[in-house]
Amino acid sequence: MTSLRRRLIILLVVSILGVVGLATFVAVKVLGGPSPELIMGPLAHQIQYMVQLVPGRAQTAGDALITVRDSPAPGIEDGKHTRVLNEILQQDGLDVSAVVTRNAGRPGMVASVALPGNRWMIVDVPDFGPPRDVWYGLVGWMALIVLGATPVSIYFTGVLVRPLEMLETAVSKIGSDGMLAGVPEKGPAEVRATARALNELSERLKTAMESRMRLVAAAGHDLRTPMTRMRLRAEFLDEDREKWLSDLDELDRIADSAIRLVREEVNQDAVEPLKLDRLVRDIEAEMVSLGHAVSIDHLDKVSVKAGALGLRRALRNLIVNAATHGKGCTVSLATQGGRAVLTIADRGPGIPPDLLNKAFEPFFRVDPARTQFIPGAGLGLAIAKEIIERYGGTITLENRPGGGLQQTVVFAIA
Repeated sequence: MTSLRRRLIILLVVSILGVVGLATFVAVKVLGGPSPELIMGPLAHQIQYMVQLVPGRAQTAGDALITVRDSPAPGIEDGKHTRVLNEILQQDGLDVSAVVTRNAGRPGMVASVALPGNRWMIVDVPDFGPPRDVWYGLVGWMALIVLGATPVSIYFTGVLVRPLEMLETAVSKIGSDGMLAGVPEKGPAEVRATARALNELSERLKTAMESRMRLVAAAGHDLRTPMTRMRLRAEFLDEDREKWLSDLDELDRIADSAIRLVREEVNQDAVEPLKLDRLVRDIEAEMVSLGHAVSIDHLDKVSVKAGALGLRRALRNLIVNAATHGKGCTVSLATQGGRAVLTIADRGPGIPPDLLNKAFEPFFRVDPARTQFIPGAGLGLAIAKEIIERYGGTITLENRPGGGLQQTVVFAIA
């Protein structure tokens, strides 16, 4: 019921049904039949002529289409029509009495006129009213309206909702860089105005993103010039020379990582099917050659769609992070329900639960004072997340029950 399409369909059907139903109900009530005066007036004149035709031998009624009985017609007396008929007969000077009855077994009414000799003349009363099963007909009429109005409502609702679906589709195509695909400016005036506003918003976002990237890249690049001068001067210092050089190395890593982060957002290599198991094995061999404690649990053969250089850089960052901060790590790759699940488990202290959602923020450190001796600028996870999500994957972090951190990367199988 939360769908706008369903709400519009129900609204249209109920509106059509309500208007037609109300009009039909009013018509039935207003045109339910003529008043008793209009029915009994002509009937009274008919009875007057028929009484005059009844001879003394009227019980045979051989020469006239007149029904004469010894008792009135059976049925339930209709008091209103009986009263009106007798009043009209008296006004016409006919000294007889009549009874109007209804028979539950058949529609219409019957007038029984008392004659001399304890006899009764039976006269059928024309029934100009609606049929007795009018309400069944009304229900059928409503059902026909629903059956006819539903497809019409579905069609016109589709026409009304189509521009909104176009906007929804365009918004759902927002990329990992936050850019919105262009929305066609067509349809009703309101839809065109909304599409134009979205396109203008997309342009402003693009300009702001490019400005931010240029700012970060320029800041990182400009930092290198004074750092180079400071390094040259530090070479001639005798006291605290090593501390100066260490600080300069950290500044250099921060500037270099910031520039790499911007490049990852701007430069995107071509997407192609990659053998993820082979890529993981190559990274593991590289890490081992560099002295990191990295081991492989098991690797299922699976391919994913991604950029070769970008994905390699992202996985390398994750494995280096686990091997450095987690005192070694174990890597496993498995296929689960059409997905490739890469798990990197380390044996380190993990991350406090209240800080897990901040681990992907740039320059994040669990304990800056305690980890200054570990190389890095705190951008490895941020860069890895940027790359993985760009290629349609997801990455999550969780603390292992036995201690350590587990990084889980999930991709759709190519």
